[in-house]
This record gives sequence, C-alpha cells and structure tokens, in this order.
Amino acid sequence: MSKSNESSLAALRPVEQYVKRQKSATIAGLRSLGLSRPSLYRAIAMLVAQGRLVRVERGLYQPPSKIEVDSWVVVQRQYTKGVVCLLSALAFHNLTTQSPRKVWLALPKSAWRKPASYPPVRLVHLSGQGFTTGIDEHSRPGGIVRVYSVAKTIADCFKFRHQIGLDVALESLREGWRERRFTLEELDRMARVCRVQAVMRPYIEALVA
Repeated sequence: MSKSNESSLAALRPVEQYVKRQKSATIAGLRSLGLSRPSLYRAIAMLVAQGRLVRVERGLYQPPSKIEVDSWVVVQRQYTKGVVCLLSALAFHNLTTQSPRKVWLALPKSAWRKPASYPPVRLVHLSGQGFTTGIDEHSRPGGIVRVYSVAKTIADCFKFRHQIGLDVALESLREGWRERRFTLEELDRMARVCRVQAVMRPYIEALVA
C-alpha cells in the first residue's frame, strides 16, 4: 500500500468524528485537523463513497442521518441574511400538517440571489419592517436558525395568501390561537407591519367571538 493511501485511511476516523461532533462541517473547518490537503480530500471522497458522509453542497458535509433534520441550518449557512418564513416557518412552529418540499426563506430585496440547488429553496423578498420585524433565533444541531415568530408568520401567511392558499393562513390562525401561541396584541402588531389588518380582522373577530 502506498504512503498516500495509508495517510488517507488514517485520516478517515478523525474526519468522520469531526463531522459528527460538528453536525456539519466545511472544508475550512476540516483543515483544522492538520491533515495534508491530498489526505483530507481523499479521506472525504472515501467517506462519501462509503455513505458515511453526505456532500450537502460544495465544501459542506454532514452525517447522512442529519440531512433532513438540519436542512434549515444548511439553508441558513447559505443565506446568512435569510429568515425562515411562511410554510417552512409554520412547519418549524408545528402549526401545519403540511411538509413543504422547499425551504421558504425571506431575504431583503437588496440581497437577491439565485436559489441554491440543495436544499431546494423558495425565496421571498421583503422590505423594511416587513423583513426585519419578528425575527427569532433558535439553536439547532449544527447552528442557529433565524425564523419569524408565530404571530409574524401568521400575518405573512395572510399577506401571501394568494401564493400559499387562504386555507393555510386560516389553519395557522386557528391552531396558533388554540395553542395560545400568540396574543391578540402581538398578532395586531404584526398584521399592521404586514399591512393585512383589514384582511385579517373578520377572521380574528370570528375566532374570538
């Protein structure tokens, strides 16, 4: 066996353990292991071929069991200014029975970019307070995810009701109220930010009657 192959095999375990500890790892992070560049790249290629690592995107790797769970983290790494919104925010908050195939992500209008190939992303561009208001940060395996609060998400659903469906917006409103996930004051503030107070008013009045 050549020395290069021996060094690559010796690198398999530390590379795999590092990725498992970090939940996801970049090439830059893996270089901290002190391996030579050829040994590192060969070790990664071997682990991917054996199914022990999954290449999420160029230069980003995760254990295979983490891909679906951490798709929000992967998207957040790709779009550092992004905020999980609409259908994906509803799923994050467990306020819908739907499981969106794409990650819905809000970006400021000045940050337009082509959607990444993995995970599949649906970009929504917001501006002003409509983008900056109601952002919460949640710790997930592998990093922090920025997601709109329950009240902001529901208001956004009414704002984008023609894209996601009024039935989805109404379901989120009913479930959020039933589970006491927001106050009327919070909801009114977010409805005002999203400029949907008039749209939401009859549904809220019927809900609390």
